[in-house]
Amino acid sequence: MHRALDLGSTLLDTADMYGPFTNELLLGRVLKERRRDAFVSTKVGLLVGEQHIVANGRPGYVRRACDASLRRLQTDVIDLYQLHRADPEVPVEETWGAMAELVRAGKVRALGLCAVGARAARRPGTGLYDATIRQLERVQQVFPVAAVQAELSVWSPEALETLLPWCEARGVGFLAAMPLGNGFLTGTLTPGEGFEPDDVRARHPRFTAEMMAANQPIVAGLRRIARRHGEHVTPAQVALAWVLAQGRHVVPVPGAKHERWVAENAGAARLRLTREDLAEVAELPPAQGSWD
Repeated sequence: MHRALDLGSTLLDTADMYGPFTNELLLGRVLKERRRDAFVSTKVGLLVGEQHIVANGRPGYVRRACDASLRRLQTDVIDLYQLHRADPEVPVEETWGAMAELVRAGKVRALGLCAVGARAARRPGTGLYDATIRQLERVQQVFPVAAVQAELSVWSPEALETLLPWCEARGVGFLAAMPLGNGFLTGTLTPGEGFEPDDVRARHPRFTAEMMAANQPIVAGLRRIARRHGEHVTPAQVALAWVLAQGRHVVPVPGAKHERWVAENAGAARLRLTREDLAEVAELPPAQGSWD
């Protein structure tokens, strides 16, 4: 994280459920020394239990969760506080209202929403993010939405259809989650190599050996573009540059566990894809395998 900040990657995005809590504690160790260098984003609304995750959007819980996140992050204010998931038992306006109170109290600077359009619940004739947009319209009546976080990558571009235009039309920032396709777009994964049992990809339809092999043309296309820009340019950097090319208000949020990946990711900000590059990406075959 220190290396990321040194390279100008100032957005540190986390959530209280990551760990749970341990990722915020880790960020807190960095923020204690370098709070002015970072833009801090965390999330509220999900609780991790034994083998399950539940939503909690009750106003009292939101207030307690924010105070707990501030303590773990060792900061007086959170730059962006995001609703991870809406609680189906609590009107989203009530949850958002409690979050707005945190802004007025000076504990939070801006509010964001994570996309909730689950593919499994998608009905024929509806868009993937229709439910998210309806939710955004509701909370906008309570307090302005500063940012929306949703998946966006070369192999999951669905947000370009309706969600990204909604944000752009209203001056709302867009945080592109999983811009490297959970690592697939880096070109470093080998089909059939397998994953650790606790790795979410071990149970994901797009990460079976068959589907990973079938989707290799996508990585091959990114590799071709990378070679045109220099021997040290990587498929991952092309994938991130593609996300950055979707608009000035779009910020990719790649994860990284090692310093070398942080440096590689940061290098993507200097890569400018040409019209020909973008056209070639647009012609790549769509990803095979359900993402549900």
